[in-house]
Amino acid sequence: MLLDVLFAPTNAVAALVREGGPFVFAIFACGVLLWTLVIERYWYFSRSFPVQSREMLGVWKARLDHKSWCARQIRQMMVSQLNAGMSTNLQLMRVLVPLSPLLGLIGTVSGMLEVFDSMALRGSADARTMASGVSHAMICTMTGLAVSITGLYPVYYFQYRTRRETELLADHFEL
Repeated sequence: MLLDVLFAPTNAVAALVREGGPFVFAIFACGVLLWTLVIERYWYFSRSFPVQSREMLGVWKARLDHKSWCARQIRQMMVSQLNAGMSTNLQLMRVLVPLSPLLGLIGTVSGMLEVFDSMALRGSADARTMASGVSHAMICTMTGLAVSITGLYPVYYFQYRTRRETELLADHFEL
């Protein structure tokens, strides 16, 4: 009984892959990669970024010269380095969100082509066969949209957080 509960998500994913075909597996892989990156970004912003920003700010405040052209370039370089760390993997996350429904669409089209091929081979349109094929095709669309929708907010949040933290850093590194 307990094993059934523990393996229920695995069984559900296996059933989706079985029913939807290979494109569902690709969509699932996109979702796993997307959420791995989300967890990594959360870890970065909660653990690594505060340490890095404090260290850079300490280096900046230890400098005697804050007014010269060279000092401003060093300040800009420090803020840029922190910004680059914050925006790591954001582009990949921004690609994975729309990629999932596109893979779902490809799966849907290939499933519908299989339905039409089977209709052409039989020479007739059996409603039961068509409904089964359409159902298989729509699983791809549903899976792609589900993965995409779950990734929309984290991508927006990390873009906003990167922009906001960069502005705050520029203020903390006063001239």
